[in-house]
Amino acid sequence: MAGTLSDTDVLVSEVGPRDGLQSIARAMPTYLKHRWIEALAAAGIREIEVGSFVSPKLLPQMADAEQLVSEAIKVRGLTVLALAPNLTGAERGIAAGVHKLSFPVSASREHSMANIRMTPEQAIEQVRMTCELCAALPSASRPTVEVGISTAFGCSMEGSVSEDWVMRMAKHLVEAGAASVGLSDTAGYANPAQVKRMFERLRCEIGDHAGAAHFHNTRGQGLANVVAALDAGVRTFDASQGGLGGCPYAPGASGNIVTEDLVFLLEAMGLRTGIDLDRLIAARAIILEGLPGEPLYGNVPTAGLPKGFVYASAARICHEPAHSS
Repeated sequence: MAGTLSDTDVLVSEVGPRDGLQSIARAMPTYLKHRWIEALAAAGIREIEVGSFVSPKLLPQMADAEQLVSEAIKVRGLTVLALAPNLTGAERGIAAGVHKLSFPVSASREHSMANIRMTPEQAIEQVRMTCELCAALPSASRPTVEVGISTAFGCSMEGSVSEDWVMRMAKHLVEAGAASVGLSDTAGYANPAQVKRMFERLRCEIGDHAGAAHFHNTRGQGLANVVAALDAGVRTFDASQGGLGGCPYAPGASGNIVTEDLVFLLEAMGLRTGIDLDRLIAARAIILEGLPGEPLYGNVPTAGLPKGFVYASAARICHEPAHSS
């Protein structure tokens, strides 16, 4: 399946169609979402979180999740991811044909109750029931279950969050059957030293089940936190085109790290992403077509690529020693 690291060094998982759009009061037309997803995939994005299987009464922006999945799974080479807050949402996602299900299990009790109306323990139980359901499915229709521990680095409702509690949660989630467990900076509280420490500890606690990093740039620490997570061995990062997003149930949590800036950072550091930045930047026009006037962020789209910029894959070819015949 696409989304592997066989010919890349880092997997950039695009969350804009879900995490980005859920925080915007108006809804983007479904046909433009389709075009946006296709444009992102054409730029080389291999994994996209296309929507969320939540109640359309709570998030009408996500009411077209089934339609988005049904079209996105036709895109060759694309891993289609969708969020499910509970077993009911997971069942909808499975029926639609998602490749991966993502669960947002919050370490903060206040955030968990506001976000999904469950305690963290109840959310872990929902993951367990979903994993049992998936295990009983034929392998061809069995999605991978991934978890991002929300508010892992701090919560705008509760303040500091116990790192010990986060690690206990990670172990409980693996025991419940989750294929991977990552850490999410939902409120934009994380700093690089904390990020490196926690992801190193996460790997010690759950080994190869340690998953993606999800950062917000609320306080300008987003890309610095990416570098710290790279140092800790993380190789999958969530990002949102144009920096769209935030959490409607985490006061003050502004946008996700910008996909365009993340890709440039990684490529400039010599890490292959497989993503064409020119085509990626061009896809921003579809967002503005569907959401006229919506603020989009990003330094690279504004400044452009540096003169002489070379992608990591091309740089490796140039630096490989010549072999005599």
